Amino acid sequence: MARKRKDGGSSPVLAKNRAARHEFHILETFEAGIELLGTEVKSAREGRVNLKDAYGKTRKDEVFLVNAHISPYTHGNRENHDPLRPRRLLLHRREIRKLAKAVETAGLTLVPLAMYLKSGRIKVEIAIAKGKKIHDKREDSRKREAEREMARETGQQR
Repeated sequence: MARKRKDGGSSPVLAKNRAARHEFHILETFEAGIELLGTEVKSAREGRVNLKDAYGKTRKDEVFLVNAHISPYTHGNRENHDPLRPRRLLLHRREIRKLAKAVETAGLTLVPLAMYLKSGRIKVEIAIAKGKKIHDKREDSRKREAEREMARETGQQR
């Protein structure tokens, strides 16, 4: 089921893209609404969402979430939704222009970081991101390992 957010907020996280921070440098984040069908909302509230291979795409002053997998609703009928259909993200016009400009000119990517509930509505945290090189990933893993080692040593001394 849904988990509570780590930042102390009361919004339950429905799905998190854990690979995004490993694969990309996150430059800027935005909160967007998402246009969903009824069975998609019910399935998402059950936490049956996968954002691992998802990305954002701009088309004609609109932003779409592509490859986000929302499993078919278990109690749905023949009117159930397609799990991988593109879903429109709801943003302000100036935010859409900013995202489109970043993707077209700078060669950056739109990556969803999380899907969560906020005041009963499903929101998507989407980020402008730049892909990491292999040496950046190695450096990050070395830093994490060093932090773990330091925390382990300081914990033993107390």
